[in-house]
Amino acid sequence: MLLTETVEKIKSMEIRGAGRIARAAVEALQEFACTLRVKDIDEFKGEMMKAASILETTRPTAVSLPNAIHYVMSGLSGDHEVEKARAALILRAETFIHDSTHAVERIGEIGARHIQNGDVILTHCNSEAALGCIITAHRAGKDISVIATEVRPRNQGLLTIRTLNDAGISTQYIVDSAARHFINEVDMVIVGADAVTVNGAVVNKIGTAPIALAAHEARTSFIVAAETYKFAPRTLFGELIQIEERNTNEVLPVPLQESLPHVRVRNPVFDVTPASYIDLIVTERGVFPPSLAYLIIREHLGWSIEEFHKTFEMDYRDQV
Repeated sequence: MLLTETVEKIKSMEIRGAGRIARAAVEALQEFACTLRVKDIDEFKGEMMKAASILETTRPTAVSLPNAIHYVMSGLSGDHEVEKARAALILRAETFIHDSTHAVERIGEIGARHIQNGDVILTHCNSEAALGCIITAHRAGKDISVIATEVRPRNQGLLTIRTLNDAGISTQYIVDSAARHFINEVDMVIVGADAVTVNGAVVNKIGTAPIALAAHEARTSFIVAAETYKFAPRTLFGELIQIEERNTNEVLPVPLQESLPHVRVRNPVFDVTPASYIDLIVTERGVFPPSLAYLIIREHLGWSIEEFHKTFEMDYRDQV
């Protein structure tokens, strides 16, 4: 897939889900590096940095995207020959794709241990990691059922119920606003994440926070399944994660909007669930309470205060 095609598919949400977005971006960088025919190392690095910058701006809330791009682009550091730089970048791209794919499998294995026989699980949006936990538990012979939300306005819930149906899991499909109505029938909520902040708050699909609040009120376990590359290093210094707002046409068609001149349509894609509503975060590295999110950033992503200053106060050009 060409770089421009990947950019458009991420922007249009044809490619969706933080993990899928990250892998698609890395694959695009890898392909771009393979096809880039220049002999000058500075020109090679410059073109790669432009490609990385274009990809990073496609979905500003998905922290997996800059984390993945940073990991791959750091493979350019120190090389002074084009072919060595190309090989280093391709190797890191292949490593990321391999590790991120297996991270979902590992999360499924770990998360399934927290699901009991007979549990009713509520899930929201279409998360590879969350579904991995549910499907792995089902494959282990646990008799479970799922309540899945529709996920307005793009109806990602349809993808979720198809996946669950294909896995043979009994599923109920509800409108988003019915989640609180059903929360007392639920033993556990499992959702994914687009970003996890240093204080353990989770950015996920709009509607996640109200479900978390309902679960908190009902004393229902609320679990987040997230790969470590979804943790947000920039929040170490208080930087807020940008909440993306998409085209209002997804909510109301243009003719209807034009007929309502005093109405403003808002379409935020994500909301923020406070750490106090989250019981556990399941990662490929193990299970953590939200209060230990900092350790993921420091120990497993390798970010420290010093690394932050070295990297995030510089752009890609400074890095390489």
